[in-house]
Amino acid sequence: MDLPHHGYRATKQRARGAPPTGDSVLFEDTSSAASGASSQGFYAPGYNMGEPSNHMQGGVGVNNLFTDPMANAAVMYGSSLANQGKDMVNKEISRFMSVNKLKYFFAVDTRYVLKKLMILMFPYTHQDWEVRYHRDSPMTPRQDVNAPDLYIPTMAFITYILLAGMALGIQKRFSPEILGLCASTALVWIIIEVLVLLLSLYLLTVHSDLSTFDLIAYSGYKYVGMIFTVLCGLLFGSDGYFVALAWSSCALMFFIVRSLKMKILPSLSSDSMGMGSSAKPQLRLYITVATAVFQPIIIYWLTSHLVR
Repeated sequence: MDLPHHGYRATKQRARGAPPTGDSVLFEDTSSAASGASSQGFYAPGYNMGEPSNHMQGGVGVNNLFTDPMANAAVMYGSSLANQGKDMVNKEISRFMSVNKLKYFFAVDTRYVLKKLMILMFPYTHQDWEVRYHRDSPMTPRQDVNAPDLYIPTMAFITYILLAGMALGIQKRFSPEILGLCASTALVWIIIEVLVLLLSLYLLTVHSDLSTFDLIAYSGYKYVGMIFTVLCGLLFGSDGYFVALAWSSCALMFFIVRSLKMKILPSLSSDSMGMGSSAKPQLRLYITVATAVFQPIIIYWLTSHLVR
């Protein structure tokens, strides 16, 4: 039955024609390329990202760097400059001090430190004060408790500065300037003491195996007594301070005399036999005693202002 036409044209069913071929293709089918890229784990329309190029590969760049003669020459030149600078620094340091000798004074262990602290605080019970030698060289501090070291004086100096800051803070007198003055004063005193000892030994032509490091070590042991004195003053007041000052001063004087006796006075008897009543042996004895007596004065000077 024919339907009436109300302004619409009847449409015919169009048959699907074959896809255009050749040059008449309007859109390129990229499904196969996309599937190929996705199979490699990348999707990059328009350019290939399947594999990085040679100039983007780090290993190839590093290999080229090491195979480049100019780069190798630059590396060798830089290494030679670094070695020359290191040798110059070591040479300048060796002019003033021996690094190997400095290492000797820090060759300590826990056992040595504990024993040395006991000797410094209770030297009256120690019997053997002789420094031991091995093939004409003194044994290290960890092997001989009588050998001087720089570890205890260094740690004691740092502890004294920290304790001084705490004491000033308790008394509400702390300031960086006062703490810096306290540290510099303690350092200057020990430098003056060592210089005076060196000058005295030089003027009196005293032949001994005392080195500058030995004198610094013996002068620096006073910081242990200073720490003990300040602690007693903070805990027990002025009475505890003076009792601790007396104990630490006597102990340090006894320790200095017994230790320097083995260093300064060994040739006293030979000089007395060869020169009769020479003044040199007496002056050597005076140096030893004066060094010991000077220690309580420095301890009091550096600790009295910390306890009130």
